[in-house]
Amino acid sequence: MATVALTAENFDEVTNKDGIVLVDFWASWCGPCVRFAPTYERSSEKHSEITFGKVDTEAEQAIAAKFDIRSIPTIMAIRDGVIVFSQPGALPESALENLIEQVEKLDMDDVRKQLAAHSH
Repeated sequence: MATVALTAENFDEVTNKDGIVLVDFWASWCGPCVRFAPTYERSSEKHSEITFGKVDTEAEQAIAAKFDIRSIPTIMAIRDGVIVFSQPGALPESALENLIEQVEKLDMDDVRKQLAAHSH
């Protein structure tokens, strides 16, 4: 599956569904973003069960602001509508694969319990 362009119109719809969504915050003028793109694309082809989204921070400044994106590329992992990872920096392919593996292994009931405990 190829990557999905995420916009203000479809962001919530795509990221709030069940399953894993990875989001790459990027811009065309960003060298590391451009170099990371083929790695992200290859990973999207390997993992058809995962949605790979891309947010062009120039075109979608409101989304970038909502998530306080200050450095690009930033990779965000969302599982079952919950942000479980967000970190700036282009990942080498092995680190991206490791991230996917870690997100797949998460016990989401446990994650929700931890979130509930922190929100009091």
